[in-house]
Amino acid sequence: MTSQVGRRATRTALAAAVLAALVVAPAPAAHAEPLPPNASEALQKYTGLTHDAEVLNEEHLRAQEDQRTKLGELNRANQDMVTAGQALDKASAAEKEYRAKVDLLTEASFQGARFTGLSALLVSDSQTDFLSRMSAMDVLAADQAASLGALSGALNDAAAAQAGAKDAQRRASEASAAADKLVTDIEERRVKLVEQIGTARTQYNSLSSTDRAVLANKGDTSAVDTPAGAAGVALDFALAQRGKAYVFGSNGPNTWDCSSLTQASYRAAGVSIPRVTYTQATTGRAVSRAEVLPGDLIIYYSGQSHVAMAVDNVRAVHASTEGVPVKIANIDDIGPISVIRRIVG
Repeated sequence: MTSQVGRRATRTALAAAVLAALVVAPAPAAHAEPLPPNASEALQKYTGLTHDAEVLNEEHLRAQEDQRTKLGELNRANQDMVTAGQALDKASAAEKEYRAKVDLLTEASFQGARFTGLSALLVSDSQTDFLSRMSAMDVLAADQAASLGALSGALNDAAAAQAGAKDAQRRASEASAAADKLVTDIEERRVKLVEQIGTARTQYNSLSSTDRAVLANKGDTSAVDTPAGAAGVALDFALAQRGKAYVFGSNGPNTWDCSSLTQASYRAAGVSIPRVTYTQATTGRAVSRAEVLPGDLIIYYSGQSHVAMAVDNVRAVHASTEGVPVKIANIDDIGPISVIRRIVG
C-alpha cells in the first residue's frame, strides 16, 4: 500500500508540474468586437481569425480546468487509499485480537469449562459453591458471546476496509490516467492556439491605419449610474477599466481579456466566479434577454467563448479583442447570445 501511494504521489507531482509549466504564461481568452457595416475585408478577416482563436482558447482553458479537476480527484483518491489502508490495518489487528480470545474461550469449553446447571449442582460442595459455579458460567457465556460479536464486527470492518482500498486504487488509477492524457491534450491545444494567435496578429499588423482606428475607438466613456449592491460594485469596477487594452490571457490590472475582466469585477464586489467563460455560463441563475439588469453576465456564441457585463438592458461593457480597448457596446451587436446569467440577486 505504501509503495503504491508513493507512486501515485509521484505521478500527481509530475502532472502538477507539467500543468504549472503550461500556465506560466497566461492563457489567451475569448473576445468579440462588433464591426461597422462598411468594415474592410482585411478587418473582417482579422475578426474572423480572432474569433477562431477564442474558440481554440476555450477548448484549451477547458482542458486545463479538466486537468485541475482530475488532479484533485487523484489527490483525493490517494488520500482515500491511505485512509483505507489505515482502516484495513486497524480492522485486521482487531480481528486477530478477538479471534485469539474466541479461540481461547472455545478451548476452555472443550476442556470442560462449559457446564450445565445440573452438572454445576452435582459437583458443588455447598450452596455457595453452586452459586459461584453458576455465576462463572454466566460470565463465561456472556464473554464468549461478546467476543464472537466483536470478531464478527472486526471481520466486517476488515472486509469493508479491503473493498474501500481496492476502490480507492481503482479511482486513483483512472484519475491518474485521465490527468496524464490531459497533459498531452493541453499541449496540443496550446500549440494550435499559439499558431492561430500568431496568424491573427500577422493579420492585425497588415491592417490599415483606418482599420486600426476603428478597432481602437474607446466608445462611450461618459459616467454611468450603477445600482447599489454587489452587482453595482462589480459594474463600477468593469466600467473603470474602459480604455485599457485587451491582451490575450491577461488577468489585469492594466490589461484584460473578457473573462478575466468579469471575474475581477465580481471579485472586487466580494463574489467569486470562475475564470473561464463556459463555467461562468453556469454560474448564478439564468435570466431572459428581456430581464437583463446591470451586472448580469451575457455569454456569447454557441461555444460560449465570450462574455460581457450588462450596463443596462441595452448596453454591455466588455474586453473585446487585441487592438480594441475595454469599452461599452450594444448587447445585441456583440454577437449571438448563448445565455444570460445573474450572479447576485
